[in-house]
Amino acid sequence: MTSDPADKPRNETRHERLDRQLMELLQGFRVAVTGVQVLFAFLLTVPFSANFDRVDGGGRPLFYIALFGAAFASICFIAPVFQHRILFQLGQKALLIRRANRFGILGAFALAVSITSATALIVESLEDTAALTVVVAVIVLALCGWAWFVQPYLTRLAAHRADIDKDA
Repeated sequence: MTSDPADKPRNETRHERLDRQLMELLQGFRVAVTGVQVLFAFLLTVPFSANFDRVDGGGRPLFYIALFGAAFASICFIAPVFQHRILFQLGQKALLIRRANRFGILGAFALAVSITSATALIVESLEDTAALTVVVAVIVLALCGWAWFVQPYLTRLAAHRADIDKDA
């Protein structure tokens, strides 16, 4: 019979726990920032590419939504790093972790919007059917929403309910 590792408390001080939490957050941001940087770089070059002048109608707003979404996501994912540098050694690590978590959630939302808009822009540029563009956008947004927000939120609710049942 194996025991659940979650049942074993970590032998770490509050300071050690905050260090670990901050490192875990920043490591996660490194993954997200790479994706945002690639998307943002692509979007920054699009207006200078051949045939961009043919993007019209719904394409221009989709481009701007994707561009500004990627810019906002970049700001959100990078902000905790600079805040950490500025607030270094001021005993504000718990505050930094809370802020970084909020920035990460906002950045993920902006990234989902940017990915959805960029994908819709490409489909809109390649196909004549507006309905296909909408379907693709809805699918991409739903996948991001499920994987990044809904599924972890449901897991969080289930864990909270389990804690309440255990305490009862």
